[in-house]
Amino acid sequence: MKLLNSLISPWRLSQFGMLGINERNRRYIGRYNPRSLFPLVDNKRLTRTTLSSADIPMAALIGVVDQQSQVKKIASLVEGHQGFAIKPSKGSGGKGILIVTHKDGDEWVKASGGRLTVDDLKRHISNILSGLYSLGGAADVALIESLIHQAHHFDDYTVEGVPDIRVIVCRGYPVMAMVRLSTHASDGKANLHQGAVGVGIDIATGTALAAVQHGQLLNQHPDTGKHLGELAIPDWEALLIMASRCYDVTGLGYLGIDIVVDRDHGPLLLELNARPGLAIQLANNAGLLPRLRRLDKLTAADTRLRPEERVRRSREWFADDSVFDKTVQPGVKLAE
Repeated sequence: MKLLNSLISPWRLSQFGMLGINERNRRYIGRYNPRSLFPLVDNKRLTRTTLSSADIPMAALIGVVDQQSQVKKIASLVEGHQGFAIKPSKGSGGKGILIVTHKDGDEWVKASGGRLTVDDLKRHISNILSGLYSLGGAADVALIESLIHQAHHFDDYTVEGVPDIRVIVCRGYPVMAMVRLSTHASDGKANLHQGAVGVGIDIATGTALAAVQHGQLLNQHPDTGKHLGELAIPDWEALLIMASRCYDVTGLGYLGIDIVVDRDHGPLLLELNARPGLAIQLANNAGLLPRLRRLDKLTAADTRLRPEERVRRSREWFADDSVFDKTVQPGVKLAE
């Protein structure tokens, strides 16, 4: 059942199968995610080690800075790399991630056009090490990764940043997906809370279903004017299989898997999240609960099937229809 194109109360949202935060925490995170396994996803350095051993592709690692004494060597560490990303290992919500697209003279340039000196890079890494962006403010490690180059399929769908695809996987089965598109309002970041556009993606086909920005439904990208209903994700089956395999590798039964599509290397895993947010339901104009309740009924044998078979079943069970230019009108506000 689709959400109504009007403001909906929390009680009404539950009638449409919308998963709330309390039920998510109790019934899915608490039930399927052993706390002992959380470090596998909360620590990006450990995530890289775990997934690389399973041959799940990620952006190449340029280097790691784990001591303040190493900060002064940042210029030599990134020498020869026109673009790169600096990330806190224990960060969350995209905080502390710095994307550099190229170097111009003695300065580095961000996707937004902002310029950085070597002292700016040193200061940012020092802040990461001090725990400014980490969970709980604990001392952290800075990871420096190669720059991801946007696949041409996304040209005109995003500005100043590479879009990422969030897939919710429950018990090894992809259950719902969306792509997050950066905007001028989000400062080039694929973060819905900062103004990025969330586009719901049909599990069966990898094509767009509906789109929201700040909780409002829309049909076009606010900056480029590109019609969002025409968006289709390349390498969709391979992407879903990669997401499904993360269940086998981590042992976590309720995961948000973030993936980017590189123009040269195809789908690359960006990060894992053991506490994925709920805005994906607004982007899909549908609730998670009916799908999750179906997966609750699976047997242990069903969860041990090969990822390819789990994906095949998900694509059959969770196929959906686009609402672009149909029942949804742009600018309608949805309750969050």
